[in-house]
Parts: sequence; structure tokens; C-alpha cells
Amino acid sequence: MAYQQYQAYQNNSVNTASPGELTLMLYNGCLKFIKQAKKAIEAKDHQTKNEMIQKTQKIIRELMVTLDQNAPIAKEMMPLYDFVYNKLTQANIKSDLEQLEQAREIIENFRDTWKEVIKQERIRQYGKGVNA
Repeated sequence: MAYQQYQAYQNNSVNTASPGELTLMLYNGCLKFIKQAKKAIEAKDHQTKNEMIQKTQKIIRELMVTLDQNAPIAKEMMPLYDFVYNKLTQANIKSDLEQLEQAREIIENFRDTWKEVIKQERIRQYGKGVNA
């Protein structure tokens, strides 16, 4: 019963989230899957490592596809997304924690920056700070 309530909450969170909040959720998902991939590499669990890295790569591909190419920042972000995607590929092929860590650092920076953007937008809209 509690699991069903949690699932309903999660679905509602996604369905009612703004585009900015959805992007933040995607970055958080990447970080969660990278953490699980790291544990899997350390445990030599190749199947879980592969699944977690592939989930992260799917999110990165989605971020790449939905990136507004007309936005000035797109020219700077697309190569970074591509870099992260390639680091994830190498981490998966070689079970390389260093490659995985490099991808994690960039995604974490994106996430932290995006959180600040959302916070500033809320301050602008509502005139007060709201935790993202």
C-alpha cells in the first residue's frame, strides 16, 4: 500500500512539475544512476553497471534532443553533453571509475546550476526564496 502511494506521489510530481523542475529531476536521476553504477563497478556486478550507465545515457540523450538549439547556451552545453555521454560509454566498456567520476562531476555542476536558476526564477516570479 505504501509503495502504491509513493508511486502516485512520484507520478503526480512529474505531471505537475514545470519544465525547469523536470530538467532538475533528470539531472538528479543521472546522479542517482551514476551512484548505483559506481557501486556496481566496485562490486564487479557488470549487469547492474551496464543497466545504470545505459539509464544515465538515455537521460543525457533526452537532454540533448530537447536542448533548444536557438538558445545561446546550447552551443556550450551540447559538447558537454556529448563529452559526458562518451565518458559514460568508456566507463561502461572499461568499468572505469575515473571516467564515471568525470561524467558525475559535470552532471552535478549542471544540476547545481539548474537548481540556482530555478531558485532565482522563483524569486523573480514570487518575490521570495523557495527551496528547489
